[in-house]
Amino acid sequence: MKTAEVPARAAWSSIVRAGETLTVTDLHGNQAVDFLVYDAHDPAVRYSAPDTIQAQGNLFLTTGSVLMSNEHTPLMTVTDDEVGRHDTVGGACSKESNSLRYGHHTWSQHACVDNFLAEGAKYGLGKRDLVSNINWYMNVPVEQDGTLGIVDGLSAPGLKLTLRAERDVLVLVSNCPQINNPCNGFDPTAVEMTIGVAE
Repeated sequence: MKTAEVPARAAWSSIVRAGETLTVTDLHGNQAVDFLVYDAHDPAVRYSAPDTIQAQGNLFLTTGSVLMSNEHTPLMTVTDDEVGRHDTVGGACSKESNSLRYGHHTWSQHACVDNFLAEGAKYGLGKRDLVSNINWYMNVPVEQDGTLGIVDGLSAPGLKLTLRAERDVLVLVSNCPQINNPCNGFDPTAVEMTIGVAE
C-alpha cells in the first residue's frame, strides 16, 4: 500500500496497475479533486465523459460507476463511495475560465489546467491530451432547464471513495486551487491518495 498526502492546490499522479485500488480521502471536507485517467500503455485511450455518462445513463458518479474510455472500454470502477454523487460536467478551472467568470484580476491565480499540464508533461502529455475531467466531491446540480450551478460540496472530513483499475492506468490529479466559487469552501485543503494492492 502506498499513501501520499496531496497538499492544497497541488498536483499528483501515479500508475495504478490492473486490479489495484485507488482511494481518495477528503481529509478536511469540501475539497474538489479534479481527475483524469489514461491507459498507461496507450495514453490515446483516455477517460471519456460522454461514453461514461451514456454507459451508466447518469450525469453523476457513485458506487458502481464505470469510468469508460474514448474506445468505450472500462478504465476504472468506483467500488465504494461515502459521498454518493460526483460531477462529470463542471470541467477544470483555468486562467481563461477564471478571468471570464470572476474578472481579469483572477488571471494570475493557479488553476487545475496548470496542474494537469505540469503533471502530464512528466509522461509526455500536452494540452491536446486534456479532456473533460471528473470532479470528485464537487457539487454541480443540474436544473430542469439544463442550468449548471457550483455550490457547497456534499463531502465532510474523512469521507472516501475507492476505484479499482480495470487495466494499467495513469491517473492525473489536480487538488483544485479554486477560491472564487464554493467548490472548495473558498479554502483549498489537502487530500490523501492511497494505492492498494490487487486482491
